[in-house]
Amino acid sequence: MGDLEHDTRLEGANGRYSVALSTDWEIWGPNGGYLAVIALRAAGAEAAVRRPTSFAAHYLSVARFAPVDVTVTALHRGRRSESLRVAIAQEGRAVLEAIVRTAAEAPGLEHDTATAPDVPGPDGLRNTEEIYSGPKPYRFWWNLESRPTNPHAWDLPRAPDQPVVRDWYRFRPTALFDDPFLDAGRALLLIDTLTWPASCRHHVTPAFVAPSLDVTAWFHRPTRGEEWLLVDAVTPIGAGGLLGGTARVWSADRRLLASGGGQLYCVPQRA
Repeated sequence: MGDLEHDTRLEGANGRYSVALSTDWEIWGPNGGYLAVIALRAAGAEAAVRRPTSFAAHYLSVARFAPVDVTVTALHRGRRSESLRVAIAQEGRAVLEAIVRTAAEAPGLEHDTATAPDVPGPDGLRNTEEIYSGPKPYRFWWNLESRPTNPHAWDLPRAPDQPVVRDWYRFRPTALFDDPFLDAGRALLLIDTLTWPASCRHHVTPAFVAPSLDVTAWFHRPTRGEEWLLVDAVTPIGAGGLLGGTARVWSADRRLLASGGGQLYCVPQRA
């Protein structure tokens, strides 16, 4: 399995970095969320304000499992917030462009009316290795321990269901990270990844795969100390070759940590 800290570790300084993409994060190529975490971590390497608050990226081409170049440019530096542009390229070809916003902790209006899904907590639930036999479809999934709140959701044969995934996830072999940008990257990766499995709940045998065109995430609270993350992902619309999905990430005590989503572009499955 991969390790998120090791596999996103950057070499370089002063806004110019490189990292070799690991095959342990394969889904149809390098997982988009994995690339997004690299971009978020690169922004963190340059940020003076150490609290990531938002991330938005476009995926521009499919990378190979080889080194990539990462460039960070400060668009705005203030006492309380920053805006940083991150570009990932491989052999001169643009792979990803992202904007990262930071903001310092400060007094402000306080309220929380977010309602978490009414599902069991992670304790006592079985993980996917205990529930399902057989190999995982992609190496990526070995990097996460997943505890489904509905262990029969993927039983076969099955009928089309609502395009929703509500499961608990813990990264392995390391579940938590001290770097606030890397730790927030856990939520970012899950937001990017899980709208496709949600769509597959509705399309039992999809004739397409659907790589991400873009991803956006807002980090509402720090994820520090939250080993288990509940992801509530829904893909309510598929039209004209696009799939549109959103995801919310919750703590074990049901506090909203992050939210976001993106659009995916359908590509016919190869025979």
